[in-house]
Amino acid sequence: MRKPLHSWASPSFTAHRRTTLVRSDMASTVAGLTASFSTQSLSTGEPVVSVDWLHANLREPDLKVLDASWYMPDEQRNPLQEYQVAHIPGALFFDVDGISDRTTNLPHMLPSEEAFAAAVSALGIENKDGVVVYDGKGIFSAARVWWMFRVFGHDRVWVLDGGLPRWRASGFDVESSASSDAILKASAASEAIEKVYQGQAVGPVTFQTKYQPDLVWTLEQVKKNTEDQTYQHIDARSKPRFDGVAAEPRKGIRSGHVPGSKCIPFPQVLDSSQTLLSADQLQKKFEQEGISLDKPVVASCGTGVTACILALVISSFPLNFIFDCWGLHRLGKTNVPVYDGSWTEWGAQEDTPVSTSTS
Repeated sequence: MRKPLHSWASPSFTAHRRTTLVRSDMASTVAGLTASFSTQSLSTGEPVVSVDWLHANLREPDLKVLDASWYMPDEQRNPLQEYQVAHIPGALFFDVDGISDRTTNLPHMLPSEEAFAAAVSALGIENKDGVVVYDGKGIFSAARVWWMFRVFGHDRVWVLDGGLPRWRASGFDVESSASSDAILKASAASEAIEKVYQGQAVGPVTFQTKYQPDLVWTLEQVKKNTEDQTYQHIDARSKPRFDGVAAEPRKGIRSGHVPGSKCIPFPQVLDSSQTLLSADQLQKKFEQEGISLDKPVVASCGTGVTACILALVISSFPLNFIFDCWGLHRLGKTNVPVYDGSWTEWGAQEDTPVSTSTS
């Protein structure tokens, strides 16, 4: 009998001798370990799981799968409708825009602890559950929801590498209609958020939060960092937007970037199938842009979504696993803060400094 998911983070296998395994590919490592050690090998230090792993463990009782698809407004795609047309069997819908702060006009900002707990509880998620998040692009908005769960103290959360496209390309089944229970839960999550912000009572809370402030940065923290440069600031937007030669998609937002920040557009950390690049390729990319993974990093983007992809990637470094008599251990950087307001907040201010390629 397989152990429940909440025990998977403590591998029970042992090695006869100490050796070091350097990863060449983050996704294949998880899949390879799964083949050898089944579900017990899953670690909370590894941020992604493969579609093969998820397919093998989809029916685990303590595993919840979330479709967290979200698209840019100009794409004119409706994630809830697409979820209802095709989703991974048993997956619930997580509304990135809906499960958000109702007190700001900035898009999909982090909700309060109480609001997040109420919404996640309405989805039927408990602290003992492991959560796998995916989206309709490959790796896009799923990283945002991975980060949100970690912000609120839940480490047993993983992103599905390659998302729904990789799942379907692998020949795995999808459900073509959402159950009434899944639709009711998605609706209940939205209602719970509204009730919390209106000061009304909500249903039973099954998910307890533990806020991790080191994973979230505010405008004031970014402003201070432009002066002391304690953290390396990486921007996930496109180079033309970063350089200030392309207009921002939202009206009233200045073009350019935070002084001292560097640009790594998020598509550059993904391959053509929208899965993470190999560790060697990722490390080379960061080195080319002058980013040292031995020093602290903060990530931003347009509205705090794709910055989480960089946080996901950087959380995977350094690249060494160690096998010893205690099992498998990962040594890595896990706390990469994201500037939640990102450029939509920074670029709209009148008193924040802005750099461009010509300044």
